[in-house]
Amino acid sequence: MSASPRARAKSLFATAATLVSTALFGGLLALSPTTAASAASAPGTGPAVAPPGSPVDANGRLSVCGTKLCNSHGKAVQLRGMSTHGTQWYAHCVTDGSLDALAGDWRADVLRVSTYVQEGGYETNPRYFTDLVHRIVEQATARGMYVIVDWHMLSPGDPHHNLDRARTFFTEIAERHRDKPNVLYEIANEPSGVSWTRIRDYAERIIPVIRAQDPDGVVLVGTRAWSSLGVSEGADEWEVVNAPVRASNIMYTFHFYAASHRDWYLETLSRAADRLPMFVTEFGTQDYAGEGPNDFAMAQRYLDLMAEKKIGWVNWNFSDDHRSGAVFREGTCAANSVWAGTSVLKEAGVWIRARMRTPDDF
Repeated sequence: MSASPRARAKSLFATAATLVSTALFGGLLALSPTTAASAASAPGTGPAVAPPGSPVDANGRLSVCGTKLCNSHGKAVQLRGMSTHGTQWYAHCVTDGSLDALAGDWRADVLRVSTYVQEGGYETNPRYFTDLVHRIVEQATARGMYVIVDWHMLSPGDPHHNLDRARTFFTEIAERHRDKPNVLYEIANEPSGVSWTRIRDYAERIIPVIRAQDPDGVVLVGTRAWSSLGVSEGADEWEVVNAPVRASNIMYTFHFYAASHRDWYLETLSRAADRLPMFVTEFGTQDYAGEGPNDFAMAQRYLDLMAEKKIGWVNWNFSDDHRSGAVFREGTCAANSVWAGTSVLKEAGVWIRARMRTPDDF
């Protein structure tokens, strides 16, 4: 998995997608003037009340206990859910209707909100994209789902490139949502081309920024080589095991794409989960670019391992992008009518929805 193909795969047709969103929504990407104004001016609020029977109602505020993510009763839990695509392109796929379907019909526990930093994202309009995160966090919270706020740095792969931006972003996000029990912070999506030491240094600079506002929030730390624990650049989990981030209540992220990442990746995740708190914040059933044929057999092996070891997971992605990894059929988000059921889903969407609907042990 090289940097250039990976970056190209995630940004292909970005300009076209942005133009479509602008044409459809006057550049607002589904954020209404009323919502935008309230998001920009709303102060920090008290603890949100989760709907009865929802994941947040059942589990409360999460924390890291040993190598597991645990609920407010100290019981290990496994969150399962979806990631948005880049909100600069596909925010119109994140609506009240689609989130009703995700929480109710799909029975998801968690939504990952992917805020790209480059590629037409945050750096072009920090106020707009921060307000967009606020809006989606509130929508997910109203439905009793957990939310991962994903700082989706991709290219350049050194997280220090966006250090000052990250400080500004996470200061406001943590301050606004610190009283909510359902917000987790993913501070660097897929570091690449840099050492684990440099990634760890970045984490140890950003985590105190979050802790100053939200002392109890779980922080998710990206690992080397596109969050592969270094595997994609010839390393393995031992570089993290031997030199962990000097902070508490954190987890480490792992990303895989089943058609590309085979047994060595699976075995690395399995070993790592016995020594480190792991969370799979992105995976697909296709190749590493999120396209091509689905390998459901290999993906099921990963899901079986993650269920056994209580590793939370988030599938990429909750959009109608043309690639096979986007769960909705093309045009679904613009039509904005039917979201529940399988008629609007691609093959990967049908498969992942079925796995998400299976009974859990919360």
